[in-house]
Amino acid sequence: IRAANDRDLFFGFGFATAQDRLFQLDFLRRKARGRLAEILGPEAIESDVLSRTIGLSRIAEAEWDTLPDDVQSLLQAYCDGINALMEQTRDTPPIEFDLLDYLPEPWTPTDSLAIVGDFRWYLTGRFPVIVIPELVKRTLGDGQLYREFLLGEADDESILQPGEYLSGMSNRAAHLPSGGDDNSGGSNNWVLAGSRTVTAKPIVASDPHVPFQAVSIWHEVRLQGGSFNVAGVALAGMPAVMIGRTERVAWGITNNICSLRDLYLEKTDANHPNCFLFDGKWESARERMETIQVRGAPPVRKTIRSSRNGPIVNEVLPAAASSLGAISLRWLGFEPCGWLMASINMNRARACAEFREAARPWAVPTFNLVFADADGNTGFQTVGRIPIRRSAERGLRPGWDPAHQWSGVIPFDKMPHLLNPPRGFVVTANNRLAPDDYLYPLFGAWNSGYRARRIREQIEAKAKWSSEDCRKLQLDTHSGRAAMGVPPLLAMLEGDADPRIQVVKDLLKKWDCRIDANSPAAAVFNVFFSHWCRVVVRERITANSDFIAANAGGISVRLLAEDRHVWFKRDRKTAVREAMNLALDELTARLGPDMSKWSWGAIHSLMQKHYLSGRGDLGQLLDRSGLPCPGDGTTVLSGTPDANHAAWLGASYRMVVDLADPKCGISAVDVAGTSGHPGGPHYDDQIETWDRGDLHYIPLK
Repeated sequence: IRAANDRDLFFGFGFATAQDRLFQLDFLRRKARGRLAEILGPEAIESDVLSRTIGLSRIAEAEWDTLPDDVQSLLQAYCDGINALMEQTRDTPPIEFDLLDYLPEPWTPTDSLAIVGDFRWYLTGRFPVIVIPELVKRTLGDGQLYREFLLGEADDESILQPGEYLSGMSNRAAHLPSGGDDNSGGSNNWVLAGSRTVTAKPIVASDPHVPFQAVSIWHEVRLQGGSFNVAGVALAGMPAVMIGRTERVAWGITNNICSLRDLYLEKTDANHPNCFLFDGKWESARERMETIQVRGAPPVRKTIRSSRNGPIVNEVLPAAASSLGAISLRWLGFEPCGWLMASINMNRARACAEFREAARPWAVPTFNLVFADADGNTGFQTVGRIPIRRSAERGLRPGWDPAHQWSGVIPFDKMPHLLNPPRGFVVTANNRLAPDDYLYPLFGAWNSGYRARRIREQIEAKAKWSSEDCRKLQLDTHSGRAAMGVPPLLAMLEGDADPRIQVVKDLLKKWDCRIDANSPAAAVFNVFFSHWCRVVVRERITANSDFIAANAGGISVRLLAEDRHVWFKRDRKTAVREAMNLALDELTARLGPDMSKWSWGAIHSLMQKHYLSGRGDLGQLLDRSGLPCPGDGTTVLSGTPDANHAAWLGASYRMVVDLADPKCGISAVDVAGTSGHPGGPHYDDQIETWDRGDLHYIPLK
């Protein structure tokens, strides 16, 4: 997209985005505003209720007034471009509009802000991360077993290393183990200083992990004109490059999964109807009415009640939380987020210092940025803000207790950051930000440290790196979980005379712990581990055990080796064999009795569904791929499995940038295609390139 000035450039940006993704844009704004049921009918009511309860549309409208005039002008130009495309194609809309028999309404600037708000909710909401610990604590109590359950995998692998941060916080909140949920997925990025590269200039690599879809959430663009010359990917509907490079600065992102929201248990009383207790006084609830129009059915009217902490969210919580009482949500995302403002200025940056300063207004979500410039500087910055609490709590907080209210946020300059670290690299992979003695409590529910550890160890093992080396590292399938779990698993299976177990032992003994698509051992270990997590949870917790098992990877992998805190009331070896037999039964039913013909890719296929996939037989027309997929949620090449082991989330985009490149280019690939038009030549033309692990090249000069 080329133009003579900034406004024309963003007009073209909006036009080109709508040209490729008009139905996606309309779907995403309807999702954010709670208006999907208008076109999809009753099946979308649940999604609409969530969006209305959180108030994403109201948040977007309020945020518009906080934007500086220049950002408003660019967003308006982007909006005008979308509307120009709509007018041009009014008689020939994308096929989805014909299938659903409606036409899109004109675009407004706050439609884009609503899409941004919905994405930051996806990145930071994640109710199960709070609900699961609460359910576990109510069963086990707040003791050693509970803390063992909370502790994640490889949790000691932190981004900042001792000596790289201020420590010794006074009046520290008590820390709880910080393990999160690997089923929530993640991302990788790293930056290498020139001292560690063959070109003597920095290299930046980034591969964000989000749910796979037939139409990517990313829209690959190059913007040239006015004050911009930048390439990379934008979130469809958000007028800024989120991951990419300018002529002199490159950057990548990961979600750092720090807690930007709390759930509060509210105290109610029949003698004080429609009130919530706070600090010994009863306060009236605030109410607003939401009306959801439903295609082919009567409207749905919802009264959203709020306490001082936020909206009551019981109706949109996981079903397992239905009996816990009145629960409210406090979310930093209710406030203006500054994300678009920061991103637009980052897209103009010409040096690391300028890039970091551009990120200052960014409040939500919290991301880890790694970046480098053409002068050889490298950096890392945690952007966003993290609420300050007086105490650590992984479950529900008492809404009536002032001691559990937030007392501000961590200032930008106190957020974890580095500039030109002496070690010459920084790696982030949704792992722990810093050890527990960091200046402020970071309140993270991080993913396992396996991916970050693997990347760090590979970087440390090689003196000089090329961009090709980084591309190959993005494809690494070594499993830290398997490396930790297979030896004790084999010991637990020793002496079992079952012929199937004998074959399994032989497969696992010869296995290199790589989650390759053609590996039978990878299939056996991963299916076993999913059953093992459920067996582990059921040993102590019977209600909602399958739901809770999604968060049980840490304790489950440690229980293969030892049971320090007496989790099992029965012989642990018997429990391991129970899980293995369940896994072998499942694999036999799905793949046949010959284990030599099993493979991980046979059950772990790339799942790319269209937004309308579930409507009749449309999935056959609109869905894509089904390719055998390597990796899992703990490997650098990520392919997080769902309950049926299909790859539902992973590296949706891969990028490598060498700052020595005289053409100032990026090498990248998307998992789908630039176009959102089914049947079009660019709808799925990057899937095979992505599957091979190859990249394409986009120069800025």
